[in-house]
Amino acid sequence: MLDALTMSLAGQTSGSFMIRLVKWLNPLFEPVVLVTLFILLAMSAACWGIIYYKWRFLKRAHDQSIEFLEVFWGSKRLDAIYQASEQLKKSPISQVFRAGYIELSKLKKTQAEGAGEVMADAMGGIENVKRSLRRTSLSELTTMESLVPFLATTSSAAPFIGLFGTVVGIMKAFVEIRPGTATLEAVGPGISHALIATAVGLFAAIPAVMAYNYFVRRVKVLYNEMDTFSSDFLNIVKRHFLK
Repeated sequence: MLDALTMSLAGQTSGSFMIRLVKWLNPLFEPVVLVTLFILLAMSAACWGIIYYKWRFLKRAHDQSIEFLEVFWGSKRLDAIYQASEQLKKSPISQVFRAGYIELSKLKKTQAEGAGEVMADAMGGIENVKRSLRRTSLSELTTMESLVPFLATTSSAAPFIGLFGTVVGIMKAFVEIRPGTATLEAVGPGISHALIATAVGLFAAIPAVMAYNYFVRRVKVLYNEMDTFSSDFLNIVKRHFLK
């Protein structure tokens, strides 16, 4: 009685639309899984390339920034600091200084020509210097943050892409089950192969999220140093040009 009921339900299920659709799509399942694996491997390779590039980029930016700050606080002439900054172009702080120095040179030239109220010209010039420092800081921040969002995208999307490949692989494994072969030995290999997609997705996502958090912290530190330097530089300019 129970066997007959089971066979009857199986016959009804085998004729359902979803079962027929899955069987019709079965030839596409394997290419879909392979494409998914290729996408995940490509994302992983891109992430490792970005990780290496950004690590070197931010390391040089940090090292040269330390060197520039030593030159800046150890020198008494802005023109000498400007010349030294030409050799430290990887430092975002040196680029902020160069932008401020150029605006300051324009201010000094205006004061030397004696155009208009000296104090008014100085106040307007200081605002120009401040805007230049701010604009350059944002530009350097954009440069430092470039490619980092791809790591966040990979860390968020890769597990779901891998899960999609696993689901498709499991569907293929179950569709290929034949009557009387529904055993662990029959479905085990197909399911284990399908789980590779999830493993590759995690392999791409875990390093990406760790690197993303690391780079975000490094970029934040450098940006704070740029902001602090901008304030110090403005104080020096005001002290010497707004007496």
